Amino acid sequence: MKVKAYGARAGDLPLESMEITRRQPGAHDVQIDIAFCGVCHSDIHQVRSEWAGTLYPCVPGHEIVGRVLAVGEKVSGFQKGDLVGVGCIVDSCQHCPDCNEGLENFCDHMVGTYNSPTPDAPGHTLGGYAQQIVVHERYVLRIRHPESQLAAVAPLLCAGITTYSPLRHWKVGPGQKVGVVGIGGLGHMGIKLAHAMGAHVVAFTTSESKRAEARKLGADEVVVSSNPDEMAAHAMSLDFILNTVAAPHDLDPFFALLKRDGTMTLVGAPSTPHPSPNVFSLIMKRRSLAGSLIGGIPETQEMLDFCAEHGIVADIEMIRADQINDAYERMLKGDVKYRFVIDNGTLEA
Repeated sequence: MKVKAYGARAGDLPLESMEITRRQPGAHDVQIDIAFCGVCHSDIHQVRSEWAGTLYPCVPGHEIVGRVLAVGEKVSGFQKGDLVGVGCIVDSCQHCPDCNEGLENFCDHMVGTYNSPTPDAPGHTLGGYAQQIVVHERYVLRIRHPESQLAAVAPLLCAGITTYSPLRHWKVGPGQKVGVVGIGGLGHMGIKLAHAMGAHVVAFTTSESKRAEARKLGADEVVVSSNPDEMAAHAMSLDFILNTVAAPHDLDPFFALLKRDGTMTLVGAPSTPHPSPNVFSLIMKRRSLAGSLIGGIPETQEMLDFCAEHGIVADIEMIRADQINDAYERMLKGDVKYRFVIDNGTLEA
């Protein structure tokens, strides 16, 4: 079936309106009418071939929310009219150790929501900047937030799980002092989630203007990272740091803030590498540098339920589909608080 979408035909071309083909729902498929789709920084990297292997036409979008239009004959967990979401994963091998443990995000054969090889036309997946999507029921998530919050739920499908998963894995909770570096699409979710988990949250920003904003998000303290005195005041005091910055930067000043056995986990994905950290920053206090990649389907559902229970959504700015190119330029300037969300109803225009 044909649906309207927005995508790019080459890395040096703007996104444009186009028509794409979705498969008819199979026995285990869920057909979703997409209401809203969040705009992730990785969409820009992929569309513009800043990460290797972009397949064109590229229709981005992996923060998808909407309503079920139809289900296949063997689908039991969803029915027409349900509020649902689709994140970064639409398939995996379903039988490896990672999949068996609900860690489909680490499956070697994980199929991303866009830009992954697939039998469907045009030979690779096309994402959520579109009117509809058809997804195997295993990778569809139930949304329990009020429908009035649906647009602000969309970024939870990437920004939310990307920050929730490491916070859970490293057992962030009451009695811990946790740093969140960067107050953007990922960072603002990290602050909200760490606060809801009961941690003492220290937000790190390069912008003096974000002090008040970070406190409103739930930060107990805010540090301007370019101020040596403010950084020194937190030396060897943090149990965990969630680094969300998607641009190369010096990691060493943040290692100095970790206690012995503390961990800094990177979730931002810059287009070029960070400078190599000083090994003595690690070995002298047995500190760790780690990474984390979204989350598996069970954990993503857990995150959505946690957010619904605690009233957590993203801070968003709604845009029309035809504003996406301007939104990309604004994102690169940091001019969004804190996530653009496309009103997919405007794809009709």
